[in-house]
Formats: sequence, structure tokens, C-alpha cells
Amino acid sequence: MGSVKRVGQTSHRMIATNGIQMHVAEQGDGPLVVLCHGFPELWYSWRHQIDALADAGYRVVAPDQRGYGQTDRPEGIEEYDIVHLTDDLLGLLDALGEERAVFIGHDWGGPVVWNLAQRVPERVRAVGALSVPFVPRGLRDPIASMEATFGDNFFYILYFQEPGVADAELDRDPEDTLRRALRATSVRETSQGLRPIPREGTGWREWLPEPGPLPEWLSAADLDYYVAEFRRTGFTGGLNWYRNISRNWEITADLAQTKVEMPALFLAGAQDLVALFMPDTHMDAWVTDLRVRVTLPATGHWVQQERPAEVNEALLSFLASLD
Repeated sequence: MGSVKRVGQTSHRMIATNGIQMHVAEQGDGPLVVLCHGFPELWYSWRHQIDALADAGYRVVAPDQRGYGQTDRPEGIEEYDIVHLTDDLLGLLDALGEERAVFIGHDWGGPVVWNLAQRVPERVRAVGALSVPFVPRGLRDPIASMEATFGDNFFYILYFQEPGVADAELDRDPEDTLRRALRATSVRETSQGLRPIPREGTGWREWLPEPGPLPEWLSAADLDYYVAEFRRTGFTGGLNWYRNISRNWEITADLAQTKVEMPALFLAGAQDLVALFMPDTHMDAWVTDLRVRVTLPATGHWVQQERPAEVNEALLSFLASLD
């Protein structure tokens, strides 16, 4: 399983799972809670939650997911489909010697944990998502639907589809890339995030506003950690998750009628851009035991970093309901 490196109270190690080496941060003892980050993030996105949950009596594990940070970055695009991503978490459970866990995901981590709850409910004690609600499988390939919706207007998910294009732009200056990503979808910049702009000739930097001062929830040291990791790895691993959206739709046909029936949580910022194209209107019909549902006012997309105290309170309330 590799050697354990301790940083403060949090230990770090590499774990073999599903054919890759996965870096995890872990802390505490008790029922297992696995925290799954999104794009462009890392285990570090949960830095405010790890201590709080561990101090409350939980074993907390936050991985760098496939393609990110110190975890392996396979070359094949199809190695980042939803089956690989969820199988990574199943292998993680096995490596940790745990039969079940509570899985909490933010951003892309949300679809991963929702899908895991559908695929293998016996391994998921409870499930929670931040920012990205459960969305049932549609009748049409989501990328085709986005093409029809956005037409000649730029949309970042469509821009991410062609291998090598967004990669080159985002890799060119990781600090600028991350400043734009983390600032532009924080609450003070929400009005600029999805403004109409022609698709032709537009890239990441034309779409997102010029990076100004860091938002108050992100310190220079925090940004430095992200930048150092993405400067080393590039962004291709994370972008490959987007390049499997059509494939994910194709290979999950068997789950089209599967509801999420274990205890669940959903938490989002009231000014999160994701709500504009992924509304939570289907949650009540498809998530049958939605115990905690919170919308934080004056909050954008990076909820667990923007409002850690409120997120921790919601998570601990949810976890307490499982006892």
C-alpha cells in the first residue's frame, strides 16, 4: 500500500486500486466518509472538511481522483469513463478494508458518487453531492443536447471535447487558468460566467474574465498548492472526464430507471452557475431519502471552500442522521 507520509494530523499515502495508484489523504477513526473532488480540483479542496469530520469521529479519506494530482493519469481517453471512475472507488474501499462508506462528491465528484450509488448500492451507506444534483439519464446524448442548446455560442464543456485543444490552452499558464476558474465562478463573478459569446475563435481565456484579486476564501498559499500540482500534471486528466460524457450516457442505459434509495444529501450555492444548466428539479422523484437539502445564500460554485462552516454543519447533521 505504500509508505505513509504525515502532514499535520492528515496522513498521505498511495493505494493500489483498479489498475492505478491513487493518492489519498486520510484522517480519523470511525465510520468511513470518502470525499470526491471535481474539476479543476484536488483532495485539497476538502481541506476544511477533513479535520471537522475526523474530529467528530469519522474516518475521512479524500483521494486525488484518476488523472489528478499524485494519482496516476492513464493515457487512453476511455480510461476516464464513469465505470473506471466508480470502480476506482470500489477498489479504494477494498484496499481500505471497508465494506461500505458514505460518499460525498463536489462538482464532477457528484455524478461519480450518484452513479456509484446506482451501480452498487450495497457498498454505499449514504451519498451526498455538492453543487451537482442527481440528474436521471435523458433520452438523448447530453453532448448532442448541448450542441443544440448552445449552437454558435461558446460553452466550455463543448470546447473541452476535442483532445489537445483546451489542454494546450489551460496548460500554458496554470496559475492564470486556476485564477480564472476559481474566481470567475465564485459568487462575486457569477454574472459574468455564462455570458453569450461566439463559439468560433473563443477559448477559455476569452470566456472567463481577467483574473483579479483572489476571492477572500482562497489564500495565496491555497492557490500555490493547486498551481504547483497542475503545473506538474497538466489538465488533460481532468479534461478527459468531460470527453466521456457521451460514452457515459451510452454505457449507463441499464441504470436509466434506477433510483437512489439510500440516505442522501444535496447542498448548493444559491448563485452557483451549475444550476443554470443542471437544475435540481428531478431530485424528489429520483432520490427517495433526501434527508438534507441546503441552499447557501450568496454562495457560488466552490461551496465547501467558500462556506466551510456551513458545509461542515450540514455534513455533520447528515452523518448524525445515519446513526
